[in-house]
Amino acid sequence: MHSDPDCIFCKIVSGQIPADKIHEDDELIAFRDIRPAAPVHLLIIPKTHIAGLADTEASHEALLGRMMTLAPRLAREQGALDGFRVVVNTGRDGGQEVYHLHLHVMGGPRPWKHG
Repeated sequence: MHSDPDCIFCKIVSGQIPADKIHEDDELIAFRDIRPAAPVHLLIIPKTHIAGLADTEASHEALLGRMMTLAPRLAREQGALDGFRVVVNTGRDGGQEVYHLHLHVMGGPRPWKHG
């Protein structure tokens, strides 16, 4: 599994940095965002380091599909019962702050703080 020793999300995957995890399997980890923009705000990340969506390849299709199908289940389990939003920020101009692919899952009663 590829990792970047300077990446905060790789450090979460390795257990060096704690996170409020709500899901973990062989390929993915999901945890609560430390700066939530909505009542439910989760991040789903692959355990392998992929810098961003623009860095994915055909070999990542199954992984991306797993991330997208995990999102609705976790959103509902965490209380987003009347809908949710999925966002992938990509690159500097796309608002990406951590260069490890991650899916934001946001939901819950509106209004949200931002997002």
